[in-house]
Amino acid sequence: QLQLVESGGGLVRPGGSLRLACGASGSTLDYLDIGWFRQAPGKEREGVSCIDSRGSTMVSVDSGNGRFTISRDNAKNTVYLRIDSLSPEDAAVYYCEGRPTKGHCTLESARYDYWGQGTQVTVSS
Repeated sequence: QLQLVESGGGLVRPGGSLRLACGASGSTLDYLDIGWFRQAPGKEREGVSCIDSRGSTMVSVDSGNGRFTISRDNAKNTVYLRIDSLSPEDAAVYYCEGRPTKGHCTLESARYDYWGQGTQVTVSS
């Protein structure tokens, strides 16, 4: 049974950067489209970036403003999300979600089949 596991969250100062990682147990990630989502308290889950199995990417214009970079390293069975210029508005639990590839990724959470427990990102001075 595939399980996704997020890591890399933590406390960071405004203006700093983080690289989140999404790994898998029970299977490989190379055949999956992967999306990164975040959810802040009291807010809806929102998609921030995704990458399909071939490496084509999509970034949310609303959330990212050029600050999100998604990548995958199939040899390490990991998908990364780098976030630069963090602000308090980026504080949230970040989740990765996956689905067997459909040739393109999506920022709609409901279209994914697998997800992890999330990793907390806190932005504070």
